Amino acid sequence: MKSFFITTVGKTNISSGHIFKSSLPHIVIPDVTAGNYVFQKCSSDPALKDTTAIVDGDNGDTLTYSEIESGAASVAGGLLKLGADTSSVIALIAPNCPAYPMAYHAVLRLGATVTTINPGYTVSELSNHFIDCQPSVVFTVKASLETVLSAGNATAVKHIIVIDTYNNKKQVKHDSNIQVHNLGDVQSAPLQQQDVDVHTHTAALPYSSGTSGTPKGVMLSHRNLVANLMQCRSSLEFHRGEAVLAVIPFFHIYGMQLLMNCMLAEGVKIITMRRFDIEKALQLIEKYSITRLNCVPPMIHALANHPAVEKYNTSSLCRISCGAAPLASEVAKKASDRIGCTIVQGFGMTEMSPVSHMTLDNNFKPGSCGTQLSNTECKIINPDGNSLGVDEEGELLIRGPQIMQGYLNQPIETARCLDKDGWLHTGDVARIDDDGHLYIVDRLKELIKYKGFQVAPAELESIIITHPSVSDAAVIGIPDIESGEKPKAFVKLKQGHKATAQNITRFVATRVSAYKNIRALEFVNEIPKTPSGKILRRQLRSQS
Repeated sequence: MKSFFITTVGKTNISSGHIFKSSLPHIVIPDVTAGNYVFQKCSSDPALKDTTAIVDGDNGDTLTYSEIESGAASVAGGLLKLGADTSSVIALIAPNCPAYPMAYHAVLRLGATVTTINPGYTVSELSNHFIDCQPSVVFTVKASLETVLSAGNATAVKHIIVIDTYNNKKQVKHDSNIQVHNLGDVQSAPLQQQDVDVHTHTAALPYSSGTSGTPKGVMLSHRNLVANLMQCRSSLEFHRGEAVLAVIPFFHIYGMQLLMNCMLAEGVKIITMRRFDIEKALQLIEKYSITRLNCVPPMIHALANHPAVEKYNTSSLCRISCGAAPLASEVAKKASDRIGCTIVQGFGMTEMSPVSHMTLDNNFKPGSCGTQLSNTECKIINPDGNSLGVDEEGELLIRGPQIMQGYLNQPIETARCLDKDGWLHTGDVARIDDDGHLYIVDRLKELIKYKGFQVAPAELESIIITHPSVSDAAVIGIPDIESGEKPKAFVKLKQGHKATAQNITRFVATRVSAYKNIRALEFVNEIPKTPSGKILRRQLRSQS
């Protein structure tokens, strides 16, 4: 197995009350904005400024570090002219591409809040997002423009900026009261970083279903983002000349922080992909001598089984990390043996900016999510709220500087998962061994993780029951070797009505993004529920 990273670790210390402490040194987090932190190496290292920072793996377009930073400053100046300021929310709806970090960091430089959104969203999903967080400006790409225009009607959206027409002055034709601009059109005099309170101001507003329910805006401050970037830096060692394949979408907190911000901050070249294709990924690994690969379980499954793997040289790979969903140990071992590179796991949530645990180099244990990062505390509690010890199973609670400020406009949901002492209730059942390694055992929460994406059963259920033939419905996640989990619906039809599984799955598919589609459906006479009306999902899982 290849690795040129070396980290020394010790035993995890357990204080009174069974609080698990990190074995890594405490780090001091500076009071700086996320943008200033990300570009500090570029600003201080003249040799790095004109080095290629990001490459579009699909068409070869590139931007250097200085082009991203100076472009962000100019676009921030343009946003100010459009009327945006530190109180504004600005949406970013795009696949991974070189202009993405420029747009993202333009918003942070302005001191506004960036909300990142899946470009695969339907008009309805996008409209709900706009209504919830009220963005006045939206960055997007040509392929999503029509959807964004439709969703933006009757919302706060006033301007749309198309980022894949960078430096193109030709106007985008449209029929809407919303003003549409090319990215090159809005550039203005460079704007200096605007003053904000880095501890309290929301820098990024990604959406998460949390431990239950429909998507909620996760308020992450500049300090949250910087803290987690520094925590990752203290756990990993980076070398000049490295390259990372960025397949995980930047709109997802995993891609946003670990692939975009972290790699820009560390001077690692980013090779982007708009969507995962195993053969294209292998071509890029060989062409750019990729050293780091961040994955979700379906990508590891492809590395383990796809015949194309044998056709390409992957010897440059030194670290493959998997996150966003559980990975079967046997799949990881098969892929690892085939590629000749250890595959490690981590643990995180959008609410943690996103990482709490990471497998340190030369500290791998099969099935483990690694050990907790610097400045991070953990507890394992039983249903009564009492703290448990080593190798005892219970709900995992986490506390640290990376923990979110709360959910946007959701004080009840915030209080439900974030207690007054700063402990985030993850909704995961876990255990921690005497070396401090975390093992996820089960989930208390109801979210389905399909290929690393969160699918909320409640959202799908609310759609299914609007079908004219449906009386009641429940959705659960069932194990799937390729996707991790897939949504399965249990449907009770109205008396005297008929419908096929295909009728209902198509009905849902027209209303949600593709990753939320129902993958299995079973008709039942009743949906099992508690006396209070709560769906007994465990009972449904046992009969699946």
